Amino acid sequence: MRLSEAREKYQLDKKIEGYSPLTLKAYCFQYTLLLKHFGDISIKDFTTDELKSYLINSGDHLKPASLGHRVRCIRSLFKWIHDEGHLPYNPAAKLKEPKIGKRIPKFLTDLEIEHLREACESSLENALFEFFYSTGCRIGEIVKLNREDINF
Repeated sequence: MRLSEAREKYQLDKKIEGYSPLTLKAYCFQYTLLLKHFGDISIKDFTTDELKSYLINSGDHLKPASLGHRVRCIRSLFKWIHDEGHLPYNPAAKLKEPKIGKRIPKFLTDLEIEHLREACESSLENALFEFFYSTGCRIGEIVKLNREDINF
């Protein structure tokens, strides 16, 4: 089986499993990069060393989180290939994700919050801001919220 065929079958399988369209799109992008680097070679030609070399050479400009995503995508693809019986071994099984430092969350100061409150021009904007700020909801969650979702 060639890499392009494995990628297509993998994508279909994950679509059936219910992966989100954004996840599938992100994985597709990573597999396109993999295909571009190696060409449409047989999956039996992959070795752990070649995959590590690919990650080192193509990931030197990436942040650790992005490189970690690339590693997870490759491991997922080759785990699926192995589990489906197309390869007797998994060349990506020993790939490790880079260590990611802890990020300190960013927050607004009291003065910045007051400036945002004062910038509200209508009672609707003020209510939305207060709801957003006091609940910690993401904007996307607020947009999808329906009145019947709220337990008054």
